[in-house]
Amino acid sequence: MRIRIVDAFTDRPFKGNPAGVLLLDSDGFPDADWLQRVAAEVNLSETAFAHPLPPGGGADWALRWFTPVTEVGMCGHATLATAHVLHSTGRASGALRFAARPGILGATAHEDGSLTLDFPTSPLTPVTVPDGVPDALGAEPLSVHDTSEHIGDLLVELADERTVRSLTPDFTALRAFSERGVIVTAPADEPDGGYDFVSRGFFPNAGIDEDPVTGSAHTALAPFWSARLGRTELTGLQVSARTGLVRTSLRGDRTLLTGRAVTVIDGELHSAP
Repeated sequence: MRIRIVDAFTDRPFKGNPAGVLLLDSDGFPDADWLQRVAAEVNLSETAFAHPLPPGGGADWALRWFTPVTEVGMCGHATLATAHVLHSTGRASGALRFAARPGILGATAHEDGSLTLDFPTSPLTPVTVPDGVPDALGAEPLSVHDTSEHIGDLLVELADERTVRSLTPDFTALRAFSERGVIVTAPADEPDGGYDFVSRGFFPNAGIDEDPVTGSAHTALAPFWSARLGRTELTGLQVSARTGLVRTSLRGDRTLLTGRAVTVIDGELHSAP
């Protein structure tokens, strides 16, 4: 059984966010315990599992995502990685439709090698800064928003890019403030630097202290920054150690996420379900 490691939201190896991708030949998913054990063995932020669906339905592939410790409800970079594998191996062309927990997710390949995902926009609700968040982050928030059940994160606006880059959070303390994790963000310091805003994602409740590049977080970052900057087309830079670029296009209740991906490992899994 082939398994691949794909770096997503980057055009070069060892940058962006690595995801495991396993394309199944069955018409259903194996037992969840086996999927979880594979994801734990791969030990990346997420491993994606997909199997083909019968022609003529609402989607082409069924898709699930697992961190090393749990199944997650929505994942952008592993979806991008899966679409990249399907296109690069000739198993798909043009537009793809994935059936997943959030509903039908689209993925379209472009001639320049980039891929665009079509995800549900995450609604934002302003909330009072929870007690303990400034101490857990080591910075004072300018605003805080709840991202609802779509992704289950707390979105925290900070003063500037330098503050976002320099954070050294208390990950144990952050566990108390959201279902999945905390996204921190600020405007780009240089308006002409090739990106409009920066972010980092901390998800200790999903077993990921810091995620290198979080596509799903940009379904909340896109409406947040579009409202402030007055534009629906933006580029976000996630300033983890690996970094990654996500181009966003806000389309009402849908958000388009565009990026690139590159396969870095193509191997064989010697453990059948």
